[in-house]
Amino acid sequence: MSFTRTLRAVGGAVVAGALLFGTAPVASADQIRNEQWPLQKFDAKSIWKISTGKGVTVAVIDEPVDGSHADLQGNVLPGKNLYAGGTADHPDGKLEHGTAMASLIAGHGHGPGGGDGVKGLAPDAKILPVGMQIPDSGAPQIGGGSGTYAQALRYAVDHGASVVNMSFGFDGDPTPEEKSAIDYARKHDVLLVAASGNEGNTNLGNPGSLPEVLTVGAVDDRGHIWSKSNYGPNVKLTAPGVNIRSASPVEDIHGKYRLADGTSDSTAYVSAAAALLRAKFPDLSAGQIANRLIKTASLPADQQGTTLPDQHYGYGSLNPLSALTKDIPAGSKDGPFPAVGGGSSGPSSDPSNAAGDDNGNLKIQSHKGLSTPFIILIAVVVLVLLVIVLIVVMVAKKKGRNGPPPGGPGGFGGPGGPGGPGGFMPNQQPPYQQQPGAPGSYPQGPPTQPPGR
Repeated sequence: MSFTRTLRAVGGAVVAGALLFGTAPVASADQIRNEQWPLQKFDAKSIWKISTGKGVTVAVIDEPVDGSHADLQGNVLPGKNLYAGGTADHPDGKLEHGTAMASLIAGHGHGPGGGDGVKGLAPDAKILPVGMQIPDSGAPQIGGGSGTYAQALRYAVDHGASVVNMSFGFDGDPTPEEKSAIDYARKHDVLLVAASGNEGNTNLGNPGSLPEVLTVGAVDDRGHIWSKSNYGPNVKLTAPGVNIRSASPVEDIHGKYRLADGTSDSTAYVSAAAALLRAKFPDLSAGQIANRLIKTASLPADQQGTTLPDQHYGYGSLNPLSALTKDIPAGSKDGPFPAVGGGSSGPSSDPSNAAGDDNGNLKIQSHKGLSTPFIILIAVVVLVLLVIVLIVVMVAKKKGRNGPPPGGPGGFGGPGGPGGPGGFMPNQQPPYQQQPGAPGSYPQGPPTQPPGR
């Protein structure tokens, strides 16, 4: 199976970093933290007063993670390296992608009070690293070239992950083993979060194109779509993915850190937000967690009025503080996803057939014809109408024999006829509409240009 490059856009970001830091041999840790603009945009300090993700395990299916990094030490479980054997909690050469994703999810910083270095959005969550080959990494493929994530996903589920971060993508359709693994994860109430891709086209890849996963696109610091963020009908959320500072096992002039663009980073932030919610609301299902994330998403000011879901923005940009604090009905246990075990084909489970219920929660409209109870109801109504007509005819005949009633001719009319009050009105609330004025919404302004690649 061939891969599609949906992972990272470091390229010219190193040059951008050099411009930021000049010729200093190592960037200061405080400067690293200050460059984590998503934490400021999310109001992370307020978030951490409510939830830090404690007690939640997030699997990172990716390159191995540097568990000895100062900003991750103690938060990385041993995991398993599926292509090289052994654990996945130590660097594999210069491969840095897995470490970067883990740091955005559960980095805790270092120094006094953890105030220096990279801090993740869920700093008390645990990372379960599951090492596998990803595009352009140079690592061998699992199973000598099978190129499947099925084994990695099953391992993550069996070892306690309640959220799985999949910042990667394959070309083509999922294999039967991958479909089975996704069903397995969902039956075990695990939330799957995937990247949309970094080519600026409609190829969401595998697993990003699957309706069973929460697919994420990238926005910049003003909330505008990154020009290289892939798009399509299965994009459900966007999150910060431009000029993202994260940890790395490789030391350069900036220390063990990197600056990058990509939907991979956006995916990690959504996985972290899911960990915050799973800690705060342990009784909610994976679908209901996704429901809260989607129902509290926001749009930049110049995108207000956009019909949602939008193929670029999905239902809007991640707003974790609102997701933690807003009064959101739990909704269906499947949330925005097809019913578990119901498959993803056919009109009854196609997300394009989705509509909002009275609480604005996603439901699936069936187009399989009239149900038996509805047919019986129609028959009863017709019978009642026939009885009424018969009574009216009999009364009219009797009046005709006795002459017109006093007071002149009478008739049927007045209020209460067809079209009167009490009818059923169509549900006009769109599903998962963004919440105006939610905390963390992005200010209006022109989109920024991403650094060179």
